[in-house]
Amino acid sequence: MNQTVSHGDDTRNEEVLPGTKTKRKSVVREYAEAIVIAIVLALFIRTFVIQAFKIPSGSMKPTLLVGDHILVNKFIYGIKLPFTDKILISLSQPERGDVVVFKFPLDTRKDYIKRVIGLPGDRVELVDKQLLINGQPTEDPRASYSISGNMRMFGPVTVPAGHLFVMGDNRDESSDSRVWGFVPRPYLKGKAFLIYWSWDRKNYGVRWNRLADIVR
Repeated sequence: MNQTVSHGDDTRNEEVLPGTKTKRKSVVREYAEAIVIAIVLALFIRTFVIQAFKIPSGSMKPTLLVGDHILVNKFIYGIKLPFTDKILISLSQPERGDVVVFKFPLDTRKDYIKRVIGLPGDRVELVDKQLLINGQPTEDPRASYSISGNMRMFGPVTVPAGHLFVMGDNRDESSDSRVWGFVPRPYLKGKAFLIYWSWDRKNYGVRWNRLADIVR
């Protein structure tokens, strides 16, 4: 069998090898598709699965310090309709002790982080640093108080349906439900679970001992 070879002087019947003329276009298209997919995936993860936050204040000391960077599980409590607070699928309910990120009820453009203290129907009271839930003394091992604080007495109040009562662990230095009220359940963004980076801005150094710490 004879093999036909093109000499380049007649292109009317010349066959084009796959990829020779469209190689550059294909490479650009592949990169563009990869970038688009990466952006869509990142937006999906940020919207529904995990989001990173930075701690700007000391209201959650000593659990969280200024300069801690944390990851928040946005999937744990349910799936929301994107760009709304409407819960499409509820997967679990917040529990007492959860450290949660939520929209600040008085200004939903801001995000706050506090610890869940009271659930719907709970009667919450603070008497000289002793936390009472439904009239019963409750262990509160993460709470800390300064020497001269004025936030040691509060309540009692009853948490309404569909809301949460939250407080910062740094009880004397935290603006929380004792000051501005309850958090609507749909305002929850997720539960904090990991410190992935921590920067001490006063000493200009990394807090290596806090990296990969579980938020409890």
